[in-house]
Amino acid sequence: MPSGEKLYTGAEINLESASDLNKKHIKTVVEGALRPEPNKVFLGMRPRVWMYNTAGENPKSKLDKWLKKRGTAPVLLSDVKPAVTSKIIDATLFNNGFFKSYTEYQIADKKRTAEVIYTSHIEKPYLIKELDYSISDDSLNHIIQNDEKKSLIKPDEEYNLNVLKNERERIDAKLKDNGYFYFNPDYLLFKADTSEANHSVNLKLMLKDSVPQTALTIYHIRKVVIDQDYSLNEDATEIKKDTMMFQNTVFMVNKAVPSINPKEILRSVYLKKNEVFSRKNHAITLNRLMSLDNFKFVRVKFTNSDTTAAGYLDVTILMTPMPKRSFRAEMDLVTKSNNFTGPRMNLSLQNRNTFHGAEILKLNMSGSFEAQLNGTEKNRYSYSWNPQLDLTFPRFITPFNINRSSSIYIPKTNFSLSYNYLKRVDYFDMKTFQFGYSYKWKENIVKEHELTPINVSFSTIGNKSVAFQALLDSIPYLKKSYEEQFIAGGSYSFTYNEQVLAGKKMQYFFHATTEVAGNAFSLAKHIAGEKVSSADPSKVVGSVYSQFAKLSLEGRAYYNFRDKNSLAMRIFAGVGKPYGNSSVLPYSKQFFSGGPNSLRAFQINSVGPGTFNQDSINTGFLYMGGDVKLEANAEYRFGIYRYFKGALFVDAGNVWLLKSNPTNIGSPFMLSNFADQLAVGTGFGLRVDVSFFVLRFDLAMPLRKPWLEENHRWVANQIDFGSSAWRKDNLVLNVAIGYPF
Repeated sequence: MPSGEKLYTGAEINLESASDLNKKHIKTVVEGALRPEPNKVFLGMRPRVWMYNTAGENPKSKLDKWLKKRGTAPVLLSDVKPAVTSKIIDATLFNNGFFKSYTEYQIADKKRTAEVIYTSHIEKPYLIKELDYSISDDSLNHIIQNDEKKSLIKPDEEYNLNVLKNERERIDAKLKDNGYFYFNPDYLLFKADTSEANHSVNLKLMLKDSVPQTALTIYHIRKVVIDQDYSLNEDATEIKKDTMMFQNTVFMVNKAVPSINPKEILRSVYLKKNEVFSRKNHAITLNRLMSLDNFKFVRVKFTNSDTTAAGYLDVTILMTPMPKRSFRAEMDLVTKSNNFTGPRMNLSLQNRNTFHGAEILKLNMSGSFEAQLNGTEKNRYSYSWNPQLDLTFPRFITPFNINRSSSIYIPKTNFSLSYNYLKRVDYFDMKTFQFGYSYKWKENIVKEHELTPINVSFSTIGNKSVAFQALLDSIPYLKKSYEEQFIAGGSYSFTYNEQVLAGKKMQYFFHATTEVAGNAFSLAKHIAGEKVSSADPSKVVGSVYSQFAKLSLEGRAYYNFRDKNSLAMRIFAGVGKPYGNSSVLPYSKQFFSGGPNSLRAFQINSVGPGTFNQDSINTGFLYMGGDVKLEANAEYRFGIYRYFKGALFVDAGNVWLLKSNPTNIGSPFMLSNFADQLAVGTGFGLRVDVSFFVLRFDLAMPLRKPWLEENHRWVANQIDFGSSAWRKDNLVLNVAIGYPF
């Protein structure tokens, strides 16, 4: 420290009051007024201060310059202005209803450090008795009072300046939705009368004296002009454009550039000629036009109309289009936990505005090759190729009309057609055709729906090797799973996601998916007088069709601490029930447990079903799934240094077969003993988080192995990091992109 200086280590808040108050909450409010912040402490030390001081005043070497840049200057006691901070604390308390508080301070110093102790003397806060509206303009007064039930100011609640500010913003938004284009929240004034006894305050809402006439005028839209080919390029001003009138809207047309059908554009434009201006409609228009995914930028410009009558606006919507076609190529090198490694390539061609209705057509062609470099299947390899065609419409495509919603999000209809060829050399060939027809729409920023009324997949397996057939014959459950590969049904999913709400201390996420298949075929068979039974399954197009129902639920909670660390928790439950024409769920519809986004202490898809040990048989790349899945995860996420994040986690779960499943593998799911069959693991994670990209390394080890004998399933007492054999059998390194949940 410089001569005569001491390191400032922070402040302490003491509250003195004769009333019974929520001091914990008040302290939290007051702490936001403390200035300055002391240097951050890590394990009792201040490494960034050490880096700063080590570099010296005038660093010469690159290392010293780096240390200086990464370090932080020590916060000295002389940097603290406790008298000023005391006044800021008093002002903060005043803004929260403690009108007669005052703060004292004293400095508690040690040999080299010092802290400041602030003592605030407070009385009980003032409560709002009533709010009186005294708006001089009758039209404004009518709108505001009609919306009084939505007011943020409630009687008998504590006075809070932020609530008053938010109420002004709310009223301003309401007025702008009713045509008051030039209104401003600063034109509203709250007057407070604290003369009442019992610490109560009366509020009066008024207009300021200096409100301009334009702010008190209701504005209508006189003219709407749309330009789909707007550019900031100076040369663009030389392009001559024609004009076209469509549904009372002027379109600027550049014949050299293909444009979206005006009818489709107007589906997303909620600013209409002769209608009252609404900021809500302005926001809906912007969001929906950008959601078309055909424009780089969208700008809505308002100008006073040149008409002699007051209260009219001209609207010009300027849109900068994206390139009509784009091509993308990706090359990856993929390595899996089952020791298969190889390259993967994806080629994608995208065409925008395919049928002049903002439709997006995507053609993907992907291929991969992978081989096992070591392990039990060494020199085994496979390859695949997968063409896929997607066509997305920015509207509902239905046999009946659906009224246009006022949501800021555009509903979308998607048609998908794909083919996948998979060659497992010396095992089998699999060909899969899939067709899907789905709707996706957002109710609001946190609620999203997806309905897939038609989802059909048809798979055939050929060129079965003797080894593969022997494997299927030895495990009837796998054999049955692979036989039933014609799936025709539909699904619905709902997502509630609060992670998009920045700054929320507790964020929740919920996802539910339900799926059914085969019922239409079984109904047709029943009408035709045929009996449907899994013992003698019926066929469609020469293949046994699957019949099942499936439901999965996933809930997450994220608790965000003030230091930007967080606690993330997840629970997953799923069940699938084959019936009618099926006795086993199709392999692609079964539940699996284990892997980078599941139980990280176990290899991918290797846990279960129940107490079954998949290592006891050599299934190669095939894994055993289940009809029921339960899984829970907890993870504490913390910062290490800049982009480097850490995590401590615990995972638990398993999959089971239903008791009605005829296959005798593992123990079936039973409520009475499922907890004794959970696999449990724990570990440490290192993440490189640069916002748009997260590279994750999770090192985990099992704590409980459900396939061991009862009373011997907990294996924490066997942990031996010094043993290479234990490390080989128990440590699992997961490398993945993105957070696990």
